[in-house]
Amino acid sequence: MSVPTIQSKLPNIGETIFTVMSSLAVEYKAINLGQGFPDYPMSDELISLVNFHMKKGHNQYVHMNGLPLLRKVIAEKVCRLYKQQIDPEEEITVTPGGTYAIYTALTTVLKPGDEVIVFEPAYDSYIPNIEINGAVPILIPLTLPDYKIDWVEVKKQITPKTRMIMLNSPHNPTGSVLRPEDLAKLEELVIETNIFIVSDEVYEHLIFDGIQHESILKYPELYKRSFVCFSFGKVFHCTGWKLGYCIAPPALMKEFRKVHQFNCFSCNSPMQFAVADFLREEESYNSVGIFLQKKRDLFLHLMQQTRFKPIPSHGSYFQLYSFSELSDESERDLAIRLTKDYGVATIPTSAFYKNSKDDKVLRFCFAKKDETLEEAVNRLNKL
Repeated sequence: MSVPTIQSKLPNIGETIFTVMSSLAVEYKAINLGQGFPDYPMSDELISLVNFHMKKGHNQYVHMNGLPLLRKVIAEKVCRLYKQQIDPEEEITVTPGGTYAIYTALTTVLKPGDEVIVFEPAYDSYIPNIEINGAVPILIPLTLPDYKIDWVEVKKQITPKTRMIMLNSPHNPTGSVLRPEDLAKLEELVIETNIFIVSDEVYEHLIFDGIQHESILKYPELYKRSFVCFSFGKVFHCTGWKLGYCIAPPALMKEFRKVHQFNCFSCNSPMQFAVADFLREEESYNSVGIFLQKKRDLFLHLMQQTRFKPIPSHGSYFQLYSFSELSDESERDLAIRLTKDYGVATIPTSAFYKNSKDDKVLRFCFAKKDETLEEAVNRLNKL
């Protein structure tokens, strides 16, 4: 009897470096500065609110598009921060995490043969999400040492097949952020085109040094063609909740919801009630950047003891460090050696390039307890 076989839709995807490094971290009891999740507790108040709403009976399906109260609170927050009026009924959908929102936005728009501009290094879900829809990623490297977008190169790469541009700010893995001049350049390029934008803004409140987050939502002409994706997990230190949302103009959101309704009928109910209550307190998100900047600054200070050289990070959970003056090893080899021999797990930045471009740079997550960071640097200082 014959056995059916699968023709892979992602034939070039195997075990990811994140799986490899996490497994090694467990095996060698290493401090995991690789994956982007905190090791400190989330808000007791938010936990209590979830418990309160569970006991109150808010445990059944809420609306497919998200709890109406939560969408209303999100719209109020957007108006407060970005001076943009958003219709909570027509323009906001709650999703099981930011990555899901990104995938759904891509699937809503893309058809086989479409081209999508992606800036590398790039969050690792982008390219597989594009390819599984039959589209083609057009890869443009961010310019070193600050990982900025070369808008002249972007203009050269736009063709009649260009259907979408992927943005991410604050940026994973580099911690770079978009500035007003970047959004102005983008608007110049797309204003008379049929190009859509997916803006990954899951780290919107994890931004440092007095810099303002330049959300697509602040730019009406760009927003008209955009899907803007967010994450509660990143903002409230609860990545395992997998709760986020997408904001898009009504016509785009209508199509987004057609895809969404058959993949995730409804997201976690008591958590939506809890976040709706918690989000009303501006301090719940305004304090996050200050808190994480202290972590970044501590890590920068501690790492001065080592021979790693920092690359500026102005947002996210992450700080890149160059080891070009330290070792001739590949990023992957050094990351594995650090885990096995020194008990600190990192992520090679080459993992965020399709061609595994190796600049001798590692990504460290500093969203950890102070004592975790201190012990990690003590170990790295032995290198």
